[in-house]
Amino acid sequence: MTAMNTRQPLILNTDRGLYCPAGDFYIDAWRPVPRTIITHAHSDHARKGSTQYLTADDGVNILRGRIGEDAAIQGVKYGDAIDLNGVRVSLHPAGHVLGSAQVRVEHKDDVWVITGDYKRQTDRTCRSFEVVRCNTLITECTFGLPIFRWREPAEVAQDINDWWRDNIEHGRTSMLLAYALGKAQRVLSHLDPSIGPILLHGAVQRIVDTYRDCGIDLPPTQAASSENAKANRGRAIVICPPAAVEGTWARKFAPISIAVASGWMTIRGFRRRHNADRGFVLSDHADWPGLLQTIDETRAEYVIATHGYTQQFSRYLNERGTRASVYQTRFTDSDESEAKPAEETEE
Repeated sequence: MTAMNTRQPLILNTDRGLYCPAGDFYIDAWRPVPRTIITHAHSDHARKGSTQYLTADDGVNILRGRIGEDAAIQGVKYGDAIDLNGVRVSLHPAGHVLGSAQVRVEHKDDVWVITGDYKRQTDRTCRSFEVVRCNTLITECTFGLPIFRWREPAEVAQDINDWWRDNIEHGRTSMLLAYALGKAQRVLSHLDPSIGPILLHGAVQRIVDTYRDCGIDLPPTQAASSENAKANRGRAIVICPPAAVEGTWARKFAPISIAVASGWMTIRGFRRRHNADRGFVLSDHADWPGLLQTIDETRAEYVIATHGYTQQFSRYLNERGTRASVYQTRFTDSDESEAKPAEETEE
């Protein structure tokens, strides 16, 4: 295994994004470039304007819906290696959202893995995380503090369904805030449709349709229209993006009880930001034990932390004997790592 400081880094942090000079390609470029590999379709990782895009087969349709039907997107099967100017590149499941991938980059005898966003918990709406051995690991650390430790998803699902049942007993419509890509589909997969109708905001519905087209089995749903809001008042659960409750859209469901599904619900005060009655700790990112487990299992000699508690996380790794540093990137530190586009406020 080759130590990072004995040669030129295989992946550089540039003003356009993570760049591989040997292969002349970028990973999750945040400015237009000739060729970029996309780890997943959240908007801080998949930007419009590049000439060529490469992503996992599972994520092609979602990426196309996010950056445009005319974009030049090449899909690659998980695990299949391709040659980019003499650099061997393969994509491996990241477990974050449908189509999310880690990028393995090999040049000569040096192997780097860029995780993108990832989680270690199982999720039937996307492929499970795959451990990939490497010399250098570039890892997100959105939740890179010891306080972030996730409960079993089945336990959280039970809490959500119990909250829904309780709201029905009190004549309230349940409104669950979850980002349109990834979290909304994961939450939907945990709902018990025998409790009542499930209504979806338009931005969520569009991506749920894409998930279903990709073969993901999800409970039956209806549009969160004014008609359905009236017909199912006090019985339904509504899944919508956080931005939807900032305007007048949510008023047609009154009376409502609002809940948020997010890893940030671990911290007191975050629930109040959405004026929510309940907070469910459910994240599509790795928690503290998951981050450390991943580093140990990859056997990386060197770790580079990006977006999140980077300074604290890299300092801890160095103290425990793992060489680590930080790449300051433009990826966001939100739970879902996704900006809120204007269309999320539409019906």
